[in-house]
Amino acid sequence: MVTDSKQNTLLGLVVVTVISMVIALILSFVGITKVLLPPKLKYGMVLDAGSTHTALFLYQWPTDKENDTGVVSQRHTCLVTGPGISSYANDPELAGESLRKCIDEAMDLIPSQHHLETPAYLGATAGMRLLRRQDPAAADRILEEVSKTLQEYRLNFRGARILTGVEEGAYGWVTINYLLHSFMTYSFKGVWVRPAKTDLFGALDLGGASTQISFIPNVDMEDKRDEVKFRLYGVNYTIYTHSYLCYGLRQALKLLHLQAVVGKDLRNQVVNPCYPAGYQEVVPVTSLYDSPCTEHLAPSHDKPIPGQNITFVGSGDAKNCHILFTQIFDFSSCGKKPMCTFDGVYQPPVTGKYFAFAAFYYMFDFLNLTSGQSLQDVHDKIKEFCSTPWIELKRSYPHEAEERLRDYCGGSNYVLTLLQDVYEFTENQWHNIFFQKQASNTDIGWTLGYMLNLTNMIPAEAALRVHGQDFNIWIAAICFIALALAFGVAMLWIYMRD
Repeated sequence: MVTDSKQNTLLGLVVVTVISMVIALILSFVGITKVLLPPKLKYGMVLDAGSTHTALFLYQWPTDKENDTGVVSQRHTCLVTGPGISSYANDPELAGESLRKCIDEAMDLIPSQHHLETPAYLGATAGMRLLRRQDPAAADRILEEVSKTLQEYRLNFRGARILTGVEEGAYGWVTINYLLHSFMTYSFKGVWVRPAKTDLFGALDLGGASTQISFIPNVDMEDKRDEVKFRLYGVNYTIYTHSYLCYGLRQALKLLHLQAVVGKDLRNQVVNPCYPAGYQEVVPVTSLYDSPCTEHLAPSHDKPIPGQNITFVGSGDAKNCHILFTQIFDFSSCGKKPMCTFDGVYQPPVTGKYFAFAAFYYMFDFLNLTSGQSLQDVHDKIKEFCSTPWIELKRSYPHEAEERLRDYCGGSNYVLTLLQDVYEFTENQWHNIFFQKQASNTDIGWTLGYMLNLTNMIPAEAALRVHGQDFNIWIAAICFIALALAFGVAMLWIYMRD
């Protein structure tokens, strides 16, 4: 029979243990606080339908935003097999079908629960702008077909349309400055700070059918048609941007052919100084005028005869190649206007630093001219390359496609002509041009800028908060409970021994 003293001891052990447990529970509730969970991710898909090819870019950004602008990063890229969608004018269904492989890849990377909320856009650029000028109905049919394809996927499809040249240039400017942290940067103190506007970069874009220049001028703009305004990270920006349709690299090379044949008897060989010496090419005369950029230049008194060919032979003369390129521009139309490029186009003086991407980069990268060479070094290298005979070029670059290898002399000369003669970068300003394909491991182009601007229209979601325990108090409560239980067990063991 249990004595009264033992009963009292047992009762005391129970009371001490229960009180300890109650104290631990009170501590655990006292420490409850609101815990900020990591923000969810949103996704966005943009297809860049250029003049020579289409590329898909998948972006993601957290739902909590910095001053109403999402912190967008590139998740995936995919190059669509085949030419640009403008090439499918006679078979528009194939334009839509060509996109499927890349869209399927992107869909696999987006969590299924986010498919229906993921915005998807297709933006067509200069190739489709030219097609719309030449055949508006064909351009509309292509846009209809690519839209049908995108609408078959579980996406929030927002439309397929042709971007204006101003949009293409302006969004490229946004992309560069976003990637270079020119809008906001993370400081060593762990806070976002805004750099001075003088740190913003200009953008130089060269595609197949158009070229764009965008920058913040240091003078008041006289022509408001080339003025674009943005609001990013709570700050307003006003930039100058202009797009020159028909002056992308492919169209410029076609215009150069026309300059080469001026005053020439087409029954004889015609010298193209931008082709390497020893290179020869036979092309139909009609091919010189099969573009909206050149069809109006066909001589009215002597129409090209179907079936008639013309033979171009290269001379590898960099100086005359450069001169021939300057002749495709009408500089005389500017008269005495101080801020003018050609065709009477207004442009404030270039100022600050610039990123030159797309074909600007590809042409100079092949010649190893992207590492800060001086303007004189550029001239010398282009001259050296152009003077290399065709047979030697093929031997030196056996894996390079012949069409591209043939055009590096002309392409690099055209880049030089645009920068030096059209945009008027001086020798002192040349070191302010940076030839780049990527920045921060992300492709440079209009699509990221477009996506970044789009996030201003997507409401920021409040970060998810749940009730949770302060970590230190939670640890203390667990330790207290463990000690109380250990004390109770020890006392019980002593009691049982007695």
